[in-house]
Amino acid sequence: MKTYRILIDCHDEKGLVYKISKLFFEHNLNIEKNDEFVDKENNKFFMRSVVTGKIDKEALTKSLQEILPQGANVRVIIPRKKRIVLMATKESHALGDILMRHYDGELAADIVGVISNYDLLRPLVEKFGIAYYHVPHEGLERSEHEAKILEILESFGDIDYIVLAKYMRILTPGFVERYENRIINIHHSFLPAFIGANPYKQAYDRGVKIIGATAHFVNNNLDEGPIIAQDVIRVDHTYSWQKMRKAGRDVEKIVLARALQLALEDRIFVYANKTVLF
Repeated sequence: MKTYRILIDCHDEKGLVYKISKLFFEHNLNIEKNDEFVDKENNKFFMRSVVTGKIDKEALTKSLQEILPQGANVRVIIPRKKRIVLMATKESHALGDILMRHYDGELAADIVGVISNYDLLRPLVEKFGIAYYHVPHEGLERSEHEAKILEILESFGDIDYIVLAKYMRILTPGFVERYENRIINIHHSFLPAFIGANPYKQAYDRGVKIIGATAHFVNNNLDEGPIIAQDVIRVDHTYSWQKMRKAGRDVEKIVLARALQLALEDRIFVYANKTVLF
């Protein structure tokens, strides 16, 4: 018996769960796990089902769309290892954490390569037997630099997600549109209060008491894409800015890993610049 993930979002109406469950029964599918949510403010219905059985994807998708409201989105997914690419700049904490989780078998993913605009992290990446691509940006227009990155990405064939593991360059609209809702970024949650260089020093000077991190899909509004995961920790007056930075990096690692795991398990619905997570 194979396992499938079925993701549905559509306008809400009475009896949707009954109709969908009945259809699963008629297709000889057993529901292993089911989650639903209705956004009443926007009259939007979301459902993620894990079912077992034998599926004709096209036939099941057609049958579901026939019983669902017009314009419904239906995704029938066979669980598999997702193909991901990591992008980084100089900091190793987020990248290293994902590499370790992948090495330990925690991620249902194949890392097909790491791309960086610096060559500093090559020794770390190559310890895990993963290809490292150094694409320097010095002397290049942003579009020229991205063209070189896109050439590498296209050489990989189909990829599911690009993970910005502290990649510190702004992506152009054309790049983002090519991978809509497939680029995951992580950053500290001091924005927009503390921007630019050394935000932890700025936060220390202001005496902040909470440090956080946000993982989100990238869109063309800088750091304002749909949020996937967030977390915070408390700090106090005994923390130096260096200690605050260390604590912040720990949060960033955990939040990025959590967001990536949700994506790999097909638990994310994106709409209205926000997410529904199951």
